[in-house]
Amino acid sequence: MAKNEVAVTPEPAAREPVLRQSGVALWRQIAHALRGEIGAGHPAPGGRLPTEAQLSNRFGVNRHTVRRALEELSRAGLVRVEQGRGSFVPEDVIDYTVGARTRFSEWIRRHNKEPSGRVLRLLEVAAEPAVASGLGIRQGARVVLLERLGLADGTPVSLGTHHFPAARLSGLLEALREAPTITEALRRVGVSDYLRQVTRVSARLPDAREAELLRTPRSRPLLITENINVDRAGAIVEYGTARYPTPRVQIVFEP
Repeated sequence: MAKNEVAVTPEPAAREPVLRQSGVALWRQIAHALRGEIGAGHPAPGGRLPTEAQLSNRFGVNRHTVRRALEELSRAGLVRVEQGRGSFVPEDVIDYTVGARTRFSEWIRRHNKEPSGRVLRLLEVAAEPAVASGLGIRQGARVVLLERLGLADGTPVSLGTHHFPAARLSGLLEALREAPTITEALRRVGVSDYLRQVTRVSARLPDAREAELLRTPRSRPLLITENINVDRAGAIVEYGTARYPTPRVQIVFEP
């Protein structure tokens, strides 16, 4: 099994043949049975259903009948069929609302999920051209780089790379090492609040590292945001990019 795939739901020990004289099409009986199991959380969102061969054996029918049942569930939005990979229960979709104040923890808790994160990189580096342009500083100037994987109830929902001007925000590197959030770290170096000035959105396929960290197949696009945040005086305090796995996350803009 590939590293990023969710384990297949175990096949029942006994066969459950459908009723051929019930007056209800076989594929409808199978779809009804699977619909009930999915509704009960088996498999859980993101989980993979048994293979067509396993389902054929379980219900005592041919694969064409099973395929017809899966097509029906797919049309109803209860199953996502991926060519060459199998059939999956769609993940819960989280709306990422882009507004003036966008905070990761607030976003996740708004969806009744528990936010957490893992710092992947935290260091001071020289600003590359895109970063320098975003921060309004010269190329090669020192910036604090923070890369963080964001999770909701333990499931990866974002991979963010944040850049901060080191000279303008003296002491930020140490503050980010100690503070639980970016907001708190910025507060410790004198930025009491910050607002989103620019958000640009694009999409692309993930590279191997992104796919592994976000637990998503390389064939499924990521939503990419490029962000600039400013303090209350309008000075740029952060330039960053974030990657979100589809269809786990969708982006919504507020006026």
